[in-house]
Formats: sequence, C-alpha cells, structure tokens
Amino acid sequence: MPPRAEEPRRDPSGSRRGSSRATGGRGEPRTGEPGVQGISDARAYTPRGRTVREERQAAGRPTAGGAEQRRTPRGARAGGDPFRPALQVLDGGRAARREPVPAARAAVVRTVPTRARPDDDDAPRPPRRRPPGRGPRRPTRPAAGRSPRKPRKPPRLADPRRRLRLGTLLVLVLFAAIGIRLVFLQAVDTPAYAGGGLANRLTRVDLPAPRGAIYDRTGAPLANSVEARYVFADPTQVKDRTETARALSPLLGRPASELAERMKPRTLENGKSSQFEYLARGVDIPTAKKIVALDLYGIGVHRDERREVPGGDLAANLIGFTSQDMVGLEGLEARYDDLLRGENGRRVYEAGQGKLDAPIPGGYSSTTPAKPGSSLQLTIERDLQFKAQQVLKTQVAKAQGSVGVAIVLDVPTGEVLAQASHPTYNAAKPQESEPTDREDAATSFVVDPGSIHKAITFGAALQEGVVTPDTALPIPDTIVKGDTTFRDTHPANGQRMSLPGMLAYSSNVGTIEIADKLGPDRLIDYQKRFGLGQPTGEGIPGEASGRLLPVQSWSGSSYGSVPIGHSVDATPLQMAAAYAAIANNGTYVQPHLIKEVISGRDGSRTPGKAPVTRSVLSPANAAALRTMLEAVTTVDGATGLAAAVPGYRVAGKTGTGIRYVDGKQQPGEVGSFIGMAPADNPRFVVAVFVWSPGGGGGAVAAPAFRDIMGFTLSRNRVPPSGAPAPKFEVFPR
Repeated sequence: MPPRAEEPRRDPSGSRRGSSRATGGRGEPRTGEPGVQGISDARAYTPRGRTVREERQAAGRPTAGGAEQRRTPRGARAGGDPFRPALQVLDGGRAARREPVPAARAAVVRTVPTRARPDDDDAPRPPRRRPPGRGPRRPTRPAAGRSPRKPRKPPRLADPRRRLRLGTLLVLVLFAAIGIRLVFLQAVDTPAYAGGGLANRLTRVDLPAPRGAIYDRTGAPLANSVEARYVFADPTQVKDRTETARALSPLLGRPASELAERMKPRTLENGKSSQFEYLARGVDIPTAKKIVALDLYGIGVHRDERREVPGGDLAANLIGFTSQDMVGLEGLEARYDDLLRGENGRRVYEAGQGKLDAPIPGGYSSTTPAKPGSSLQLTIERDLQFKAQQVLKTQVAKAQGSVGVAIVLDVPTGEVLAQASHPTYNAAKPQESEPTDREDAATSFVVDPGSIHKAITFGAALQEGVVTPDTALPIPDTIVKGDTTFRDTHPANGQRMSLPGMLAYSSNVGTIEIADKLGPDRLIDYQKRFGLGQPTGEGIPGEASGRLLPVQSWSGSSYGSVPIGHSVDATPLQMAAAYAAIANNGTYVQPHLIKEVISGRDGSRTPGKAPVTRSVLSPANAAALRTMLEAVTTVDGATGLAAAVPGYRVAGKTGTGIRYVDGKQQPGEVGSFIGMAPADNPRFVVAVFVWSPGGGGGAVAAPAFRDIMGFTLSRNRVPPSGAPAPKFEVFPR
C-alpha cells in the first residue's frame, strides 16, 4: 500500500508548518525568509518526543520568534507508530536546557530524525495501565525539575581478529599438550604400559633338542632319534568324541574306546578344564598328515621325536631304552642321559589372539637355540654283537637255561667288542618285555665263578714265587678243610701232578695245596688286583661289585672253598677282565664301552675316558700261565676240549659255579668257559656263562666259546697260529 501523503501541519495559531513553500519544495529553509528560526525550532525534537518550542512552553520559557506552534509528530495519525523514534537535537542538548539562540547567530538548523532502537533507553515506552483499585497516579514531576541523564555510551563491539587469534592459540595449546602426552606414552611410559599386558600376549614354543645317537665302533647306528609327530586332543573343543575316536582309531592303531576315554572332559587340580590330552606319541609323519587332513575339531598334531633301534634286540641289554619324552630309563640311555638329551631351546614372542594368532611385527621376540645332544660311539662291533647273541641263544636253548652271557674283549685296549645277554628284548618295544629280560647279565649276574677262579690262584702263586711252571706236587684224591671234604673229578691217586695237569683236569686238591702255600692274605690281595670285589666301571648303570670274603671272616672250610672259586661273588665281566690281564702280559686294563663322544654342536670327537690300568703279573709269569692254560684245550681228557678253535692255539679254563639270588642258592649250576686266542699272542678274550637250573651248563659254554672266538678271529683277519701248542705232561715222573 503506498504511503500516505503527509499533510501540512498547523501550529496553534492556525498557520501551516513544514510546507514545501517554507522549505523551497525540498524541506530546506530558504535563506532570508521569515520563519526560518521557527521552522528550525519546530523541527528540533527533544528526547521526550516534543518539539523544542513545546518543551520551552512547558518550562515557561519563551519560544524563539514569539510564536508558539505545536507540531504533531509523524505517525500520530497512524495510531501511535511503535517504531516512531524520539528525536534528539543535533547539538546533543535537551530542549528544556537550551538557551534561546540569538537571531544573529541562528542561521540554518537542520534536524535529522533518529529512529529509536528496540534497546534504546530513550525510546518511548507505551504507558503502563494502572491496575484497578489503585489510587490516583502521582502527578508528573515537571521536566524542568528532573536531573538530566547522561546518554549511555553505545556498547563496544568485540574485535573478531582478537577472538580468532585467541581461538587459534587455544587450539595450538591443546594439540601441543596432546602431542607431548603422546611422546611420553610412546617413549617414556611405553615399557610400563607394554609390560602390563605382555604376559597375556606372549606365546612360548619349545624348540626340542634332538637326542644324540648311539653308534657302534664302525659308525653304524644302534639307536637314533627320528622326527615324528604326536597327536593330542583338546576335550573342550571336541564335538563328538565317539565319531572322532572312530576316525582316528585305524590311523593310530588304537581302540576307539581308548581314544574316546582320553578325549573325555577332565578337571585339573586347579579347577580348570583340561585342554590337552595325548592320544599318541611318535606317530609317523605321513600318518600325521592324514590326521590333519581329517580336520577334526579339537584334534591337533605337533612335532615329536621317536627313538629308533634299527637292530631291534641287538645290544638291547646294553643300550636300554627311553621314555616317550626322550628320557633314558635303562642301560646306556639312562647312564648317559644328560649327555645324550642335550638342552631344549625356546622361542618366546608376542602374538595376537584368535585369528590373528601370529607374531606381532616389532613386538617382543626372544629365541634360545636348542643344543642338540651329543652322540656316543661304542666299542661294540655290530656284526660281532649279532653273532654272539645268535650263538648264545642257540646254545642256551640246548641246555634249557634261563640266563646266558657272552663277552668279547680286545686284549690290548680293554674295549668291549660284544656283550650279549640272554634272554633279551626289543628295545623299540620295551613295554612288551619283562624286567628280568632287560637286565645286562654281564654286569648284574653274580655267581660263584668256580674253577675259572683257579687261574687267579695259580697266577698269584707264580708271581709270589710259591711255585714255578715246572712245579709238580703229589695230589691226593681228597683234602679236608674245616668240616668240608674236597675231592677231584679226575683223581690223581697221590701221584705227582704238574701245574698244567692240575689246570687241565681242574684239580681242586692241587689248587687248595698251592693256596695253602700262598696264604689267604696274599690270595685276597691278588683277587683285588685282578679286579674282583669292585665294579669294573665299564659304563653300564647298576653294575654289581661282587664280594670278597675278608680273612677275618674265613671259616675252616673257606681255606678250601675260596681258592677254587667258591665263597667268592663275581660278575662275568669281572672274570673276563681278569683273564684279559693274563692275556695282556699281566697288565690289567679296565673294560670300557665308550670309544668316543661326538659333540652335537660341531661334530667334534672326544675320546672316552682313559681306562684304568695296573700291573698284576710280570710278563714272564703271565706268559707261563697262558701256556699252562693251553693244556685245558689240548690234553687228552681235559675239561675244555670242546673250546678248541681249529687253526688257533687257545688258552682258557672251564668252570662250574653256583648262583645266588638275594643270598639264596639257586638250583642247578653255572657252566662257564673263559679263554684267549691266539694263546701265543692273544688278541681277544671270550667269556661265556650259562646258568641252567637242570644242569649241563658246562656242556654248552665251551662250544659257544668256540663259535664266538672263531668268528671273531676270522672277522678281524687274525692269522692262524704258526706253531702248534706244546705237549704237556700231566703226571711227570
């Protein structure tokens, strides 16, 4: 709607104000025309909305020009415009305070209407209605009596640039604080925070050390370890025990019921559920791959080690066996377990969880390399060991014996070339054998050696000068010592008998008479020199020491029984070592099994512990004794004719002893034969013992010696003896 044209306003005298004529058509006063001062005053408004003239009239002051005009504010006709501002005089003064301006100085005064702002304190406010019941309004105080108020200064606007700078500064301070904190977390506090949960992130993987092997003297493996796998179950993850057991049974070779029982959930002592149960150990790698391909819930496969014994029962009583955890339990496996086992390594690293179960790049990682176990190279020769076991088994079966021993010693070095026991067992399956089958009879079989002990008595007598190789003594048929009568199986009827004849016919009476000349103290001394009464230290664990009867414990019969090998406890190995001393020109060499130790780290070889040696007989007396022992295998009617080896001179002695177990004498007898060949320059000593509850051990011991010694000589290419054995006279005149 177009604005309404403003009508000319009249003052109280009836004259018009504000017409275009007065202003020259543009609202500007014309210079020199009357009424300019009046118009100027009329247009000057006070803060209360009145003209200056009206304000003066209200104050009782004369108006300029003497005329009183009243000007109606604009917008009054419009019904009180709320936006009509209160005008103020341009010079800043209030109309009531203004002095009349002289006419000479009053030129042109222009007023500019100022619109009131909503927040202006000088803007007109609508009159407040007085609530009903109130008294009359207090009369308005004249404007002239009011104290003028100072105009309020307009609010000072904020500088946006300052706020921007302040905000930027605050943001920079915030980022700087965060950066410093991150530096502390990453550089200073990292060990503390990272270490707090490190234990939960660590994964430990054992790096098993391969167990060392056991080789024979030629380097052929007697026992070695091969890589295998073990199969385990996590009972908390197995979904169907029955079906899982049925799937694994044909692969593992175990009943499904047994496997299902192992997969049954169990609670450990700490109250937690078991998450690991072995199902099988030492599983072949191809079989393990088939199990992995089944992808069974809760079934896992991991690296393992299995001990293999290529020969089965070959030297099993010597080697022994290990547990499934590769811990030696018997034999050399137990004796040298620390050396064979080595030291396991370990890898510890940080890993994620769940599907991120893998090493964390840059995380904690530590690896301790495994130290492989060292290997043992024995003095045993595999082929000779096999032959000894085969011959022993055959001969023992003839006598229906229960225990047999065969030992082969290298004379100059004391090395054990073969050490067979019967019965034996398969070292790869020790659980299928009896404990008695696994004993090494050569070191645990304690017997009264019997007549093979006579060589010690004769050697001591020669060394002490009691007799000479040419000595001959009248030998009665019997001799009494204490309450016991001793007699010979080949009576001499009081004839003079030579020392070779006494050995050939195994004369008890002749040996006792020589021992009487020697005396018990010197006899015991030589027993100890020959190695009786103490373990040989060969290397087998649990070796028996035997027992010598002290002189103060001798009874009357002991003077007769001890010289002929009774009331003396010895092992087959001890007696074989004693004969090896005779064969070695009177020097005792400790029998031993360990030839070299092969390092598992660099393969370096270290010789085994040097054997203990000592002189027992002079070379001349040892040679004389060897010659006399040849009569046992050459004289007509001698006890050891069955031990003769064609083409070789053999010196040895037969024996019949008694076995005691826990101090109780066992039924039957222990037949034995120990000999050396070639007798003129001995290279090997072979000892054979056979215990037969029904008797007849002597009948099989000598033939077994012959077969084993013959094989040993031919395998080592020992040439036959160049000269025949001497002729012996049993009853010299």
